Amino acid sequence: MKASYKKYTLNFKIPSGTSRGILTQKETWFLILKDNGRFGIGECGLLKGLSVDDVPGYEEKLAWVCTHIELGKEHLLQELMDYPSIQFGLEQAFLSLQSKDPFELFPSGFTQKEAPITINGLIWMGNEAFMLSQLEQKLKAGFQCIKMKIGAIDFEKEIAILKSIRDNFSPQEIELRVDANGAFLPEEAMGKLERLSQFKLHSIEQPIKPKQLQKMAELCEKSSLPIALDEELIGIFPVTEKEEMLQTIKPQYIILKPSLVGGFTGSEEWIALAEKYSIGWWITSALESNVGLNAIAQWTYTLNTKMPQGLGTGSLYTNNIKSPLVVNKGEIFYDRSKNWDNNLIEHLCT
Repeated sequence: MKASYKKYTLNFKIPSGTSRGILTQKETWFLILKDNGRFGIGECGLLKGLSVDDVPGYEEKLAWVCTHIELGKEHLLQELMDYPSIQFGLEQAFLSLQSKDPFELFPSGFTQKEAPITINGLIWMGNEAFMLSQLEQKLKAGFQCIKMKIGAIDFEKEIAILKSIRDNFSPQEIELRVDANGAFLPEEAMGKLERLSQFKLHSIEQPIKPKQLQKMAELCEKSSLPIALDEELIGIFPVTEKEEMLQTIKPQYIILKPSLVGGFTGSEEWIALAEKYSIGWWITSALESNVGLNAIAQWTYTLNTKMPQGLGTGSLYTNNIKSPLVVNKGEIFYDRSKNWDNNLIEHLCT
């Protein structure tokens, strides 16, 4: 078996805002395995400024994996505990290599019968007019679950947008989620959560920055708005530490990005603990290309969850890899009449 990697820069169609800044590009790396005339591909989706493995020497670690691929998947996954995005790419690549079709990692109704997964429509931060225009587009496209990033513009304007939505759509018509990306200060968070709760939101992701366990536990206990942990999960790898954190904070939900928490293996550890403590969960992508998104979507389908997932990021880029993934009326499905961009895949694999 031979292994190699290739860097690829994804370009956003429209600069996309979070509380951590504006995104115009995203670097990603593809891990390629070749053996007996077959190939496997996996995506190592690093998020600058967020991933725990956004460290000097990342590419050197990828190179090390390629020169030590003979150690095998299980051994390498242990060696890569501090590099969750590489763990995820490695899991994908081995599944891809072993599959009859290198892009069908989890054969199921999703890949074989075009069974859909319900997803949320994502509204990026920006000025009020930009956010409202995105909302209009998502509603026209048939989304019944909307996730709105908040914390970048004036809070009163964000409140006004949410009020406008609720004035026109009941919670039964449109499910609303908000994501603060840790933007609230601890001393102001409870007041803001109470104001947000009047709009009958499904949940808020990460209201305050992570690693403030007691404050987050207090918010989860006292807030009438359900809280979902996202960034809080990053960098916690031993199962005992995962369990201790959940026992301390007692969140209503956790959100799993495989690239950030150690791939399928790490995510499934979190899911098992969440179900042990009656904590809800859902899966979301971490701005991967369609290669990583495809793997996440296929795996998510096998989990038999009915909650809307965060898998609608494939249309963000001008140069994404053409794939059979299609989003229509608030659902993502695998259109078997469409093909992968074999020319680009071949370029990545050489």
